Amino acid sequence: MKAKTKPLTALVLLTGMGLAPTAEAALISRLGGLAVYDTAFNITWLANSNVNGRMTWADANTWADGLTVGGFTDWRLPTALNPDLTGPCSVYNCTGSEMGHLFYTEGGLTQGQNITSSAYLVQFFTNMQNSIYWSGTEYAPNPVSAWRFFASDGFQSFGSKGDSRYAWAVRSGDVAEPGVMGLLGIGALAWAGTKQKRRG
Repeated sequence: MKAKTKPLTALVLLTGMGLAPTAEAALISRLGGLAVYDTAFNITWLANSNVNGRMTWADANTWADGLTVGGFTDWRLPTALNPDLTGPCSVYNCTGSEMGHLFYTEGGLTQGQNITSSAYLVQFFTNMQNSIYWSGTEYAPNPVSAWRFFASDGFQSFGSKGDSRYAWAVRSGDVAEPGVMGLLGIGALAWAGTKQKRRG
């Protein structure tokens, strides 16, 4: 009976040593600092928030779609929609959009502040611009426009797709290395099994 409990004990010890992410963390660095996982929205941001400079909306979408980071190829522009997919909030305090959530909720910023004034966000991201970023969401009433977010003051609105704005890539879900905890668990089981055989 005691031998059967050893693998479980080993797994609990490994988890307790900090090898699993903490539940209360909001942003977690991933891929050796190349990406940042948002546990609240279950999305992963590219840590470099300005890779290619200003682009039109079409070019920004093409860039994000062709991006490969850490073996992941499903990058996109952030959505301006709320989590329940209801249509974008306009003006300030749009905490439901992905950029708005990052700015207001994770960054702890308020209307009128700029994104680089968030000491918390500066720990995780590089090259943040106090300027306008594209979202991947078109402006439904007029297809020549798309939603964008002003990182300079927290404003969200729509504008012409032909304008040159910054692009920040994001993807749905986490990019944690798959099976890390599983591999640790297998190692712990093998170790416990070897020890048991030596006794027998």
